Amino acid sequence: MGFTEILLTAAGLSMDAFSAAVCKGTASRGRVIITALFTALMFGAFQAVMPLTGYILGSGFMSQLEKYDHWTAFILLAVLGVKMIIDARSGNESSGGIAFSELLMLSVATSIDAMAVGLVFAANGTAPLFPSFVIGAVTFAVSFAGVLIGRKFGSDAGSKAETAGGAVLILIGVKLLLEGIK
Repeated sequence: MGFTEILLTAAGLSMDAFSAAVCKGTASRGRVIITALFTALMFGAFQAVMPLTGYILGSGFMSQLEKYDHWTAFILLAVLGVKMIIDARSGNESSGGIAFSELLMLSVATSIDAMAVGLVFAANGTAPLFPSFVIGAVTFAVSFAGVLIGRKFGSDAGSKAETAGGAVLILIGVKLLLEGIK
């Protein structure tokens, strides 16, 4: 696998994290740079570790995981999306803090597909370290930008943006579920 293919794979894998980061940005209050850094670190780290995990697990166990990965991602994203919508509708103002448990669930949900990429690396003999690093770095950059973009959008639209962000997370979950069911 050449560098261009690795970069394109990284860009594709980072899109769910970008969408989730935009949603985090819409709900962000106050310390947006800290939120962007922490979000980008979490998303980037998970996107980098998951291909390694897929590579290590190998095809036997991975085939069992693939049966349920789309359901796991859907449930995590739907729960977070519904929570965002409820918070926005109830008028609860976020302090701008970063809920670690929420970010952890988002990181897992948006990186599950990267585990399958690790299986592809194993199948075609691609050494996983460099591609995993590139995937993590691209996801970090894209997620950092996503939070900043979401903050800019969210600062103008308030709770409507947070509601839209929650809906986007639910739609991403539905998309992943439908792709996994086929």
